[in-house]
Amino acid sequence: MGSEIDKAIAALKKLLSEKEELVTTAAAKINQIIGDIQKPDIGPAFIGPDVRIMAGFANFKANKFLANPALYDELAKGQSPKFMVFACSDSRVCPSHVLDFQPGEAFVVRNIANMVPPFDKVKYAGVGAALEYAVLHLKVENIVVIGHSRCGGIKGLMTFPDEGPTSTDFIEDWVKICTPAKSKVKAGNASVSLDDQCVSCEKEAVNVSLANLLTYPFVRTGLLNKTLAIKGGHYDFVNGKFELWGLDFNISPPISSEQ
Repeated sequence: MGSEIDKAIAALKKLLSEKEELVTTAAAKINQIIGDIQKPDIGPAFIGPDVRIMAGFANFKANKFLANPALYDELAKGQSPKFMVFACSDSRVCPSHVLDFQPGEAFVVRNIANMVPPFDKVKYAGVGAALEYAVLHLKVENIVVIGHSRCGGIKGLMTFPDEGPTSTDFIEDWVKICTPAKSKVKAGNASVSLDDQCVSCEKEAVNVSLANLLTYPFVRTGLLNKTLAIKGGHYDFVNGKFELWGLDFNISPPISSEQ
């Protein structure tokens, strides 16, 4: 069966590459098929991953790419996003979907529990490279760190032991970036349930990440020069709410010993 699907996809791709005027019609047909096979008596498991991916692209091309030629022509020349967003990898909290960002509006980094580690050229080079590129080359004007409800990474942070051997290769060491948030929540909310502690920690961990941003010299420079702003956010997908806040770090220019 897999080979038959592969052949059908290949034939469809070939046809659409030769006759782009059929893309809209093809997308409509594919969406109809997907709708039919997602009915309860058939179930989504019937859809192969290749079919789902190609159907999704056909829909995107017909309803967005071809419908907005001016936008995509402009994006072909380069990008100049105003926002850099740190968001969780959780499949329920895509920031472009939640905040209605259009292509080209936001430079996005997603990881477990939307954490920003402190400056470290070796241990956290990936995050550092993304920040450096966004701030110094793309000239973003806002960095937003967005936490969210029922975050598995934050629950892990709250429940993993602080010391001793780890049970994971990467996860525990990563989420411990925000150990100060865990300590603050445990100290101030010892009598409440774990779920309530996690809600508090989801927001406190964002604040730790905002503080960690200040360890990057180019971020501090941007804040001092008023060319950059940093903000925290929290998306509650259970109740359909979004919070946005800033923190006053009282940053002052460095004092020269020659003054």
